[in-house]
Amino acid sequence: MTDLSADLRVRHPGFTLEVSHVFPGQGITALFGPSSCGKSTLLRVVAGFERGATGRVAFGEEIWLDGRRFLPPHRRGVGYVFQDARLFPHLSVRGNLDYAHGRAAARAARYSYGDVLDALDLGPLLARRVTDLSGGETQRVAIGRTLLARPRLLLMDEPLAALDTRRKGAIMPYIRRLPEVFGVPVIYVTHALEEVTQLCDRIVALSEGRIVAAGGVAETLERLDLAEVQGRFEAGAILTGRIVAQDRALHLSRVDLGGVQVEVPQIALAKGAQVRLRVRARDVALALERPRGLSMRNCLEARLMSITPEPATAFAEVLLDVAGQHLRARITRAAVADLGLAGGQAVLALIKAVSFDRQALPRDRSADAGPP
Repeated sequence: MTDLSADLRVRHPGFTLEVSHVFPGQGITALFGPSSCGKSTLLRVVAGFERGATGRVAFGEEIWLDGRRFLPPHRRGVGYVFQDARLFPHLSVRGNLDYAHGRAAARAARYSYGDVLDALDLGPLLARRVTDLSGGETQRVAIGRTLLARPRLLLMDEPLAALDTRRKGAIMPYIRRLPEVFGVPVIYVTHALEEVTQLCDRIVALSEGRIVAAGGVAETLERLDLAEVQGRFEAGAILTGRIVAQDRALHLSRVDLGGVQVEVPQIALAKGAQVRLRVRARDVALALERPRGLSMRNCLEARLMSITPEPATAFAEVLLDVAGQHLRARITRAAVADLGLAGGQAVLALIKAVSFDRQALPRDRSADAGPP
């Protein structure tokens, strides 16, 4: 396991990126934030595409950038997957893969050509022209080509941005498995919270060229001071649980959160699979008594931890404890007053089944979740 350390500065007209962080040499780390916050610029510095950067970048003990040295991209052992796949249009899928494989760095191979084909399900595509591939297939080939160059670090710059929701859902399981199957750490640029939630182990949040938060995904995204980075409309919390039942007739899955269960739109994973569910704060209502005659499918016992009024708005953010996990609700200050809410109080959190993110992936390989 080799960490990447970056202590750097990049100046562009009207914008400065200034970052100091150590990226763990395992799993998937998200670079998250709004457009033009510096995510892609940071990735380009790490790759060696930004010659104007100053500071220090090191991969383990190997210096890539400092005051005396600039290691060119081809000597860093970095793989880069772009938003646009950049495949060679005159070559078949096999031709694109063979090109990368033939130019692979002379490092001990941790995996074979066949391993890449199997992990990304590329075998059926080998004879196809790349111009005939779907968006999801194109990105799978791009990832495969990058892996065949045997990178020590994989950088992915919004690889799903051009795909629709269905194609995103189809390719995310492949991406999630990359560190485990190929032993390569991933730094993943995105501004989509659903991708952070389902793919990433850690998050580094940027705003205006600075890191404003870093840590585990669940605990970082629940921070109230990051609401502007996430967008208040999307701010919420992540719940982790395990599928305990599937109702195929009604297309619902039941997920146990550690003693409390929720119903969600059906997740195409086997019973026992561990999943993450993201719930937006605006989709959570609170009650003091269990309601009757209500269409909401989920009524969860919770303990109120804190109430934080939003300055100069009608709203307040309420932090809840549900079976040892955190849930957030965004309600009006008037509702807080009418219900007489206070810290330590027992309440009921109401969530519509349709409010949960539709995409959910297994968080470990112990569950018999079937093929991706």
